[in-house]
Formats: sequence, structure tokens, C-alpha cells
Amino acid sequence: MLKVLFVCLGNICRSPTAEGVLRHKLHTAGIRDGYLGNIFIDSAGTGGYHIGEKPDKRSRKAAEKYGVSLEDIRSRKLTLQDFTDYDYILGMDQENIYNMKALAPEEHHHKIRLFMEYGENCPGITEVPDPYSGGLDGFDRVYNIIDRGADGFLKYLTTNYDL
Repeated sequence: MLKVLFVCLGNICRSPTAEGVLRHKLHTAGIRDGYLGNIFIDSAGTGGYHIGEKPDKRSRKAAEKYGVSLEDIRSRKLTLQDFTDYDYILGMDQENIYNMKALAPEEHHHKIRLFMEYGENCPGITEVPDPYSGGLDGFDRVYNIIDRGADGFLKYLTTNYDL
């Protein structure tokens, strides 16, 4: 089974949105995820500020506009075991990448990538900005960036794996 982990700082805005969006796209494409499927999608934060909490209500609201539910997602902190367990560990920005590489054993550094390396139709966007301190429009913008990143990542996965 292929395992993908999205990572941001607190695991309440960007990474749970990416988890929900990719799950939605997989289901739309007829690909089962979870322990009974061929792919497992999860998210975590480099900080443990919101452990056990639902995603930020503004993230949930932005996702709901597009038919994506984040209701079953709960925040958790990235663990050392995650670097062994996951095949792709996708950070939302360079700070996340830096923090993960500082924690991860060297043999797992190749799994750590910027999520937007897979983005399509988003020239110049290399990171997903953190919308936490802003208004609702920032969450809508982040959703749209993540949606394009997920399109590219799903294309990459279906080209390179038998899902």
C-alpha cells in the first residue's frame, strides 16, 4: 500500500485540507483509500498545538464550498515513526521541509518534498501559504492552490502506481 502524509505547522489548515482534497479526488476517480484501498492518505503538523482538534472552521467552510468534507480529520503531531511508515511526506512550505529534515533520519530525506512540486497550472507558486492569521479569502485561496497541487499529484500517482 502506498502511503502519503501531508504536513504543515499545526495540522488544522493546509495539511488537513490537502488530505481531504486528495481523498475526494481519489474517490471521484474510483480509487479507494484507507486501510482497505491501495493508498492511505493522512496529515500531521510539525507542532503539537492542536492535537485532537478538527481542522480550522474556516478551512472546513472553504472545503465544503467544493463538496469536500474535513469533518473526520483530527490534528496530530508528526512523529519519528512517520518517516518510516510513509512513502511521500509532503510539506506545505520550506519551513515545514526544514523542520522535517531536522527530525528525520538521513535515509528518509528522499521522501520529504514540497507538495507544490506536483502542482499544475500554478506558475510561480512553490509553497502553500499559511492562512491561519488572515480572513476567509485566504482560506479560499489556499483551497484553490491545494486543489491544483492535488490534481498534479494525483496525475503523478496514477502515472507511476497501479491504484
